[in-house]
Amino acid sequence: MKFTASFLLLVSTMAYSAIAQADRLEDIKKQGYITVGTTGDYKPFSYYDGSTFSGYDIDVAKYFASEMGVEVKFVQTTWKNLITDLKDDKYDIAMGGITRRTSRQMEADQSQGYMTFGKCFLVATGNVARFDSLEEVNRPEVKVGVNIGGTNEKFADQYLSKATIIRYENNLDVPKAVEAGDVDVMVTETPEALYYQVVNKQLEASRANDPFTKSQFGYLIPAGEQRLLNTVNFMMEEMTLKGVDEALMANNSLK
Repeated sequence: MKFTASFLLLVSTMAYSAIAQADRLEDIKKQGYITVGTTGDYKPFSYYDGSTFSGYDIDVAKYFASEMGVEVKFVQTTWKNLITDLKDDKYDIAMGGITRRTSRQMEADQSQGYMTFGKCFLVATGNVARFDSLEEVNRPEVKVGVNIGGTNEKFADQYLSKATIIRYENNLDVPKAVEAGDVDVMVTETPEALYYQVVNKQLEASRANDPFTKSQFGYLIPAGEQRLLNTVNFMMEEMTLKGVDEALMANNSLK
């Protein structure tokens, strides 16, 4: 069988392109650091105080970097721009209490899940009985606080459309609004609600033991970066095997 010169050139070019294709994991190893995108507004997973990041997923990011033999650099993003910034190569991985969703999987790759949780409410202490169902909250006179661009906003838009929804750019402002009486209910997840219940006696979790939904958190990787995704999943499995995840959860009031 004879092949034309143009066909052989095409095959050669395709083979070279496959070999030369960028490998983010190799880039991370060569540059000596991994960049982690995080919102810094979701306690106890990711919190930025103006100078330092802290939280469970911040500790996990540092653990990942240590295991990979590199440093870690944090890049602050927003829930609204989480995927966009990942696609724009502003960071190698997104971390910080990110819910695994089909819509996100269609835009990026998601790691295996960790920590099952569900949607619930955060209310002022003493108001649990008033706001413990969708029917009680889904009323025009009830003010519901949500952060813009996340799954909390989507949940409120879908199930609480009759309520007065107040949207906040910074997720940290929503618990403060509940405490101040500016909103009646914050749509959140069980870990965040229970965290605030522990650290702030003015706030209380509603439906934390019987959440409205069930989901898992995960980490976002740029689409097609299979080696990096495999490595992240492997490190997560090793964390569970060695009990590292349990220790970090305890350190961040998640246990």
